[in-house]
Amino acid sequence: MAYDKVLIFDTTLRDGEQAAGAAMTTPEKLEIARQLERLGVDIIEAGFPISSPGDFEAVRTIAKEVRKPIITALAHANAAAVDRAWEAIKEARHPRIHVFLSSSDIHILHQLRKDREEVMGMAVSNVRRAKGYCPDVEFSPMDATRTDPQYLYAMLKAVIEEGATTLNIPDTVGYTTADEFTRLIQGIKANVPGIDKVTLSVHCHNDLGMAVANTLAAVKAGARQVEGCINGVGERAGNAALEEVIMSLKTRRDYFQVDMNVDTTQIYRASKLVSDITGFSVQPNKAVTGGNAFRHASGIHQDGLLKDRTTYEIMDPQSIGWPSSELVLGKLSGRHGLKARLNELGYQPSDPELNRLFEAFKELADKKREVTDRDLEALMSNQRRSFAETYVLDHVQVSCGNHEVPTATVRLVGPDGVAKTDAATGTGPVDAVYRAINRIVSVPNKLTEFSVRSVTEGIDAVGEVSIRIESEGNVSSAAEKATTP
Repeated sequence: MAYDKVLIFDTTLRDGEQAAGAAMTTPEKLEIARQLERLGVDIIEAGFPISSPGDFEAVRTIAKEVRKPIITALAHANAAAVDRAWEAIKEARHPRIHVFLSSSDIHILHQLRKDREEVMGMAVSNVRRAKGYCPDVEFSPMDATRTDPQYLYAMLKAVIEEGATTLNIPDTVGYTTADEFTRLIQGIKANVPGIDKVTLSVHCHNDLGMAVANTLAAVKAGARQVEGCINGVGERAGNAALEEVIMSLKTRRDYFQVDMNVDTTQIYRASKLVSDITGFSVQPNKAVTGGNAFRHASGIHQDGLLKDRTTYEIMDPQSIGWPSSELVLGKLSGRHGLKARLNELGYQPSDPELNRLFEAFKELADKKREVTDRDLEALMSNQRRSFAETYVLDHVQVSCGNHEVPTATVRLVGPDGVAKTDAATGTGPVDAVYRAINRIVSVPNKLTEFSVRSVTEGIDAVGEVSIRIESEGNVSSAAEKATTP
């Protein structure tokens, strides 16, 4: 049976990047956008062009190179922002301008410091301006779930009359509950003239841990576009986790009675990619993509699973692209074998990338008897983050013990080819190395995060080291994977 389509709107590159420490480069954003295209999302919110020149360039690049989905750019309800958004997306095959404006009294009075009439005028005039550029215009009344319903109805009616084609209802601060949100969506459908001629969308935040539940409740109430981020990243506690929304709608198609355009086998890759690029690990017990999502420790569960998978698994791991192949590569494997396996995993490295990757693969294969799919994913993550080094770590030595002060000696080769050596003490071996490097580089910064975790299993596991530093208000993160030996 065919059902209504729910459009999937991904805002990982815009709202997701607003998570503290999640800044991405233009190439990283483009790579995520291409994976979202493979996933089959209908709309990609590529960024907020007026926020910075870098964001403008990233949106423009994605608009030119990612052709299948609708590419949208966010804009404040002011002329300069709308103009800038159009400049960024005008080369997209399917462009959309997304205008947003606060609608709740608490935002109008304390943030905008205007009255309701002024705000209504801003909404109308800027939707009209966007419509002059682009036939596809989305409007979001920010903090809609704390907005007086009658004022919200009037604002939505006004922007429909100006040509808005999608109305997005944001739970901006994660305040609402599923029952309340259902009633709000039903009220909008019953009280806004012309609502049947536009797409009704929802955008939920996770401050009280209800973003996915609220999103699903809205779909049941009639919303036909859902907005969210891969892995639930985003401002504060994040957005609705898009992979959880998608798999809920697919797994319970009998209940929600909607269809989607997505290829769910691309979910795992999208999750890993966003995790690698942002440096935000996926918690093991996270739904759908967590490391334990398809692991069974209970003897009762294991017994049932062996008899029939559906006893304790409501989703097939392969349906989200979970790596399950037992095929392994070793040090005798060749370049063609490596390329073939990477292609099977969904990677398409260029010839220069494959050459660099093959060298790293051979180095890893010398340390490990077998190189698994997860090892290959780790290598691809390192390949993605390759960049020109300003300094090369030539030597590091650490001395520590239960009765010794941790001391590190570091030698770096600078961009001029000159080696510099320094030493420092710290509260631990990592802190001592960090301080010694700082003495050589002489760039004031603060180490805000350092974590080490195992990516694969065993004594020869590949481990990932993630670091985050802050310098003059700018946060930078990096992750590197290597074997433990």
